[in-house]
Amino acid sequence: MQRCFQLAAMGKGKVAPNPLVGAVLVYQQRVIGEGYHRCYGGPHAEVHCIDSVTETDKCLIPESTLYVSLEPCNHFGKTPPCTDKILKHGIPRVVISVTDPFEAVNGSAIRRLREAGVEVITGVLESEGRRLVEAFYTFHTRQRPFIVLKWAQTADGFMGSGTRVRLKISDALTDLLVHRWRSELAGIAVGTETALADDPLLTNRRWPGKSPVRILLDRQLRVPSNQKIFQEASPLLVMNSLRSGASQNISHVKIDDWDSVDGLLESWYHMGIQSVLIEGGQKILISFMRSGKWDELRVIVNTQMKTGAGLKAPDVPDALPEKIQTLNGEEIRYYRNLNNT
Repeated sequence: MQRCFQLAAMGKGKVAPNPLVGAVLVYQQRVIGEGYHRCYGGPHAEVHCIDSVTETDKCLIPESTLYVSLEPCNHFGKTPPCTDKILKHGIPRVVISVTDPFEAVNGSAIRRLREAGVEVITGVLESEGRRLVEAFYTFHTRQRPFIVLKWAQTADGFMGSGTRVRLKISDALTDLLVHRWRSELAGIAVGTETALADDPLLTNRRWPGKSPVRILLDRQLRVPSNQKIFQEASPLLVMNSLRSGASQNISHVKIDDWDSVDGLLESWYHMGIQSVLIEGGQKILISFMRSGKWDELRVIVNTQMKTGAGLKAPDVPDALPEKIQTLNGEEIRYYRNLNNT
């Protein structure tokens, strides 16, 4: 199953909104097939795994065990059901890490396989398997996107200059990592003040893979049209309280509830946006943290930089980081919202 997880991770940034899935076919402790979901709309992990078996080993498939990180699909989507493929090849035993929460599956594949006489074992390394598909799982079980909060701060706890002058905290290597995150998440959001101060594009330009859906939280539509965020051709959602409508690549989405984050989350859910990276500003980050409706926090700390004044970074949770990554004198501290695990 660990090998399934390794294979699944190779699809990061390529399969969304589908989940990451890996599969391994084993005959008497020998791996005879491997596969993973490589790209959205393409064959699933089970198909790649079974099709990878050599001609010499094909006769062993009816005596083998299929390990898969997520319950196989049992419905027609962009591809046929993987359960059909499993039953067609007479695989007698299937070991699954996580049940698929998507309503078109949600245990139906497990029932179908068992009814056909296949031995099915579930829950193997379940917590690790769920972590692999946490955005997909959160979206389908909590009816909201998986929320990642991110900011950079100085060693003395400031995230900005406090003026319209941009304070550059992270270096080029850390910026590369941030663009990798962008390739792995469905949306990226910033608020009015961040857009005015930093004039960002919000695209993925430094890592292979597509850019996320760009989201501007501009309640009173204060960001002028000559900002870079409006000049980029990729889709832009402008969440505001004044109007709705679309023109070319820009969609204005009116939100009535700005007293909480619920209006934003509900809107993104109905748009099918499974995960959102919140890059600022301070008020928006604090709003999400206070709501409890966030899942992961990534804080970039420049341990060599102190300003003594400026815009204070939000307080982090009263818990040690789950992981600390060091890059060129900067620390990336990863926190998780344990109330949402």
